Amino acid sequence: MAGKNDRDLERFAERLESALGADLIAAILYGSAARGTYVKGRSDLNVLIILRDASADALKPAAAILADWTKSGEPAPLVFGEAEWKASADVFPIEIEDMREAHRLVRGRDVFAGLTTTRADLRRELEREVRGKLLRLRTEYASAAPSGKALGRLLVASASTFLTLLRATLRLAGQTPPSQPAALVKAAATVAGLDDTAFEWVVARLEGKAMRTLEAFDPAAARYVDAIERLARFVDETRV
Repeated sequence: MAGKNDRDLERFAERLESALGADLIAAILYGSAARGTYVKGRSDLNVLIILRDASADALKPAAAILADWTKSGEPAPLVFGEAEWKASADVFPIEIEDMREAHRLVRGRDVFAGLTTTRADLRRELEREVRGKLLRLRTEYASAAPSGKALGRLLVASASTFLTLLRATLRLAGQTPPSQPAALVKAAATVAGLDDTAFEWVVARLEGKAMRTLEAFDPAAARYVDAIERLARFVDETRV
């Protein structure tokens, strides 16, 4: 990520710092832009904001700034109060470790220092997330299957979520996840016994490569759903 994105992020952080003053503890870039997998036109700038006071009244000075950010097409930042952030390690271990692994501190101080997550909490959240996302994927697949274009949109829309879950799966197995999607899929497939070819089409699309349009009831999409089902079984069978 460089150029205009850097300038937009810096300007956003400057405005937040000016509006919130000492209430702003940290503004952190995370996700693909911090991981080095950002693809122009496909990826977002994901921002985490930690405040001393994140009440509705305390957020008022930043309301217009946050509104401008989302109007520009970026997702709304995640906003945590300081105490809330520290208490969230057992609830959001997947998200916290994903951010810890790939982030850039734009303003403030390191909010990951001293924040610990446990393998038991990770397994618990991972099972809940994989099963919930699988149910949604299966339902949407059934509706999209008669249209190749709809299947393609479904796979692309779901991929970033499942790559996050694959990274969490590797952490559960005690491994450090690769940053690049293809290497991540291969490593997770080895650990969880997945068919890594099930992700080839969608990984290529995420990398900005031109790929064939899927057909109705395309086997590539069916393998993708089957791989997520296998991932859910692996997590369910993993004990800590």
